[in-house]
Amino acid sequence: MDSDNTTTVESRIAAHPTHLWNGSNLKDALLASSTWLKEHTDAINALNVFPVPDGDTGTNMTRTMEAAVAEIELIADGTAEYVTKRLSYGALMGARGNSGVILSQIIRGLADGMVGKDTITAHDFAHALIKAKDMAYKAVMKPVEGTMLTVVREASEAATKAADFKNDFLYVLSETVAAAKASVQRTPQLLATLREAGVVDAGGHGLFVILEGFLKHLRGEKLIKTELSEVEKAKPQFAVNSEEEHEMDEYGYCTNFMLYAEKPIVFEEVRDKIAAMGNSAVIVGDETMVKVHIHTENPGTIISFATSLGSLGQIKLDNMSLQHEEAFLKNKDAKQENGVVHTDEFVEPTGSISIVSVVPGAGLVEVFRALGTNAVVHGGQTMNPSTQEMLKAVDSLPTDEVIILPNNKNIVMVANQVRNLSKKKVAVVPSATLPQGISALNRFNAVDSLEDNVESMISSLKEVQTGEVTRAVRTATINGIQVNEGQWIGLLNDELSIAAESKEETVWGLLLQMEASRYELLTFYFGRDVSNAEAEIFQVQVEARFPNQSVQMVPGGQPHYHYIISAE
Repeated sequence: MDSDNTTTVESRIAAHPTHLWNGSNLKDALLASSTWLKEHTDAINALNVFPVPDGDTGTNMTRTMEAAVAEIELIADGTAEYVTKRLSYGALMGARGNSGVILSQIIRGLADGMVGKDTITAHDFAHALIKAKDMAYKAVMKPVEGTMLTVVREASEAATKAADFKNDFLYVLSETVAAAKASVQRTPQLLATLREAGVVDAGGHGLFVILEGFLKHLRGEKLIKTELSEVEKAKPQFAVNSEEEHEMDEYGYCTNFMLYAEKPIVFEEVRDKIAAMGNSAVIVGDETMVKVHIHTENPGTIISFATSLGSLGQIKLDNMSLQHEEAFLKNKDAKQENGVVHTDEFVEPTGSISIVSVVPGAGLVEVFRALGTNAVVHGGQTMNPSTQEMLKAVDSLPTDEVIILPNNKNIVMVANQVRNLSKKKVAVVPSATLPQGISALNRFNAVDSLEDNVESMISSLKEVQTGEVTRAVRTATINGIQVNEGQWIGLLNDELSIAAESKEETVWGLLLQMEASRYELLTFYFGRDVSNAEAEIFQVQVEARFPNQSVQMVPGGQPHYHYIISAE
């Protein structure tokens, strides 16, 4: 502690041990860190550079951290090993989105570093941070510097150096936080997308906030955010199509699945072989179970290889580009219980297989229910459901076989964890959009086997095109398309494809790009911001332009997206 600190600060620090922490001390610091992260959720979300309505990184990291600390809140007198073991379990169960999954791996590494420890010193904590760094880098097959990976690496290096000099929590955490802050500020120098947008990496900043929460707790400071930091004041100016970005780097399929090995495997060899088949790989696991997230043009090759090693679950193939936002939507026609919604008229399975669908909006819930969905989990464009919420939906159903339709690419990594956690036989049909989920449901046959249904439902995904119409929430340049804040934008199969000054112009442009005249049925799911009268008028206009197509207008009730268009 600096010599010019006040006596008041010294007295607050004295309330927390700085040389040796037991499990309770560690738990208190983790709870404080979670609270501090929650205070920064909106500020971290604001650092996202993609222009569609989102709130991905801050929300996902906060939700993941909250799920993690929920597992340790009631521990009265646990060891450091036990506290971090439960923390790691909670993070796995509650991980949301890519940033949440990577954070869960950081926490897993932290727990690995505390195995056998009843109490820990600052040197032990620094050692655990090195483990956390190693686990994070292993999770991402092609690590990109200028992200939260860089921050955890440089923070762990600073912690180790500090602990070697002085084995004291206050000193080590002060040095660690300072290094993390400096690392975050350097991220634009390492990543062109950030540099051109004029912001720092959102995930890296979130990790800095978590570490800062530890330090603020130790210093006895209030965990109340009163103003934005300098890096948080920056607003993204624009983003480019960059291969350095993990979530918007290539075309093809975002492929996710769980591999359950029939016999022990050499994880590193399997990980490297799968990673060589694509890009942006996030592969975690051990000799018995592997969770795979990878971008590839040929998902069949990867799935075929994985199948040769064991059984697969939670398979999902998605398009890439959009990020999500955070907020639960309440469905006026359904009851929500801990994230799982059973609609007022529960749909009993007609055979031995049940279906769980992730759906936003009252109208869309009715559509999915009418097509045979047995349990609905609220999520999608306004929420990334947690593993626990998805698991509860699966386990609540009366059948032993369950199919999950995520209907959104950012829900896949979470959905892919459900099979290993449930005693049921679970498969994931990789619906990346709501129209894909509806197309898959139309292929479901209650008398067929689970395997035949999954194969048929997956094959249906390529037969439908999805268009989405919304407003840009920030100024950006994506794939060469200049977008101004507030402008209407259209997304074709999850890719930004048009920016226009009116909603109608955006729809016409999307339909042209979709080659709508080649399809038989055009379905418009209109959102909660579109009135029935407006939808009826617009249907007449669409029918006039496309006289040979059948046109349907369906009230979806979804937020943000005025129209979700299906062409099939």
